[in-house]
Amino acid sequence: MSIGLGYHIPYFNHTATPGELFPALAAQAAAAEAAGFDLVTTMDHFHQPPLVGPSTGPMLEAYTLLGALAAVTSRVRLGTMVTGNTYRNPALLAKMVTTLDVISGGRALLGLGAGWHEEEHRGYGFEFGTLVDRFGRLAESLEIVLPMLRGERPVFHGRFHRAEGAINEPRMRDDLPLLIGGGGEKRTFGLAARHASHLNIICPTAELPRKMAAVRARCAEVGRDPATLEVSFATPLILDEDGDRARKLLEEVLGRAGVELSQLSGAEREAATDRFFAGTPEEVAERLRDRVLGLGVTGLMVNMLANAHDPAAIALAGRTLRPLVGAAV
Repeated sequence: MSIGLGYHIPYFNHTATPGELFPALAAQAAAAEAAGFDLVTTMDHFHQPPLVGPSTGPMLEAYTLLGALAAVTSRVRLGTMVTGNTYRNPALLAKMVTTLDVISGGRALLGLGAGWHEEEHRGYGFEFGTLVDRFGRLAESLEIVLPMLRGERPVFHGRFHRAEGAINEPRMRDDLPLLIGGGGEKRTFGLAARHASHLNIICPTAELPRKMAAVRARCAEVGRDPATLEVSFATPLILDEDGDRARKLLEEVLGRAGVELSQLSGAEREAATDRFFAGTPEEVAERLRDRVLGLGVTGLMVNMLANAHDPAAIALAGRTLRPLVGAAV
């Protein structure tokens, strides 16, 4: 199952009232489906992330939202980019994503990561722990979640998690795909090589050649053909027929996170904007071909930071990017 072109819902602060929000999100998902995107994702957060705005801003719970979007779409696959492993008991998570798969008619994808947002953990009472702890939790979760997705009833007693024959019925299938997201060359890529169908890499494009070499190395360590692990790239995107307007919007987005591009040197500015794709369709397509897709990446997970709620912008992104990753599947 390819996820060649993904559309990510990056914010929930674009409507005047809460009652207007879901209709707007449903329209976004429908526009992405019509534009040829293969996958629609949402973030799994409880506080608004820094690039969007203050942490007190609006944020919807991911799986409740995805279940509702399943009812207003018919083709696109649905998932998180990515589920914070620390936020849910793994057996419950398996049940939740399988329920989404049933509701959507077999269109769910489980995106999973170790978790990173310390303020969010503290606010909601989730244990954050060390990086080693979080990856230990993730590895243990996979020992429960993956068998449950196949209809097995795992018995597992670990340091962080346990299961006593948890039942996961009904199910649509035994091969619900797992996507692991992140940029960690050892732990994250290692878990993806062992367990996942897909890996979504988050990094500046300057680091991508090294990341792709690390993917191949982790696959070799477990005897896996790297061609069997689909790799996509997290693609923050601002497209506009007016390239200067797109770049101005990027400045505004980074400014919300405290990055003032006008105050940076040329080298600092290049480093701050390296992983962002802002410009005309032609400029963005050329850069993606040269710096991402030419390195063996096969999918793009598009985060339209400034205008993801605009149907015209979604359509423009589809027209621009669909030819780069092949026909819709």
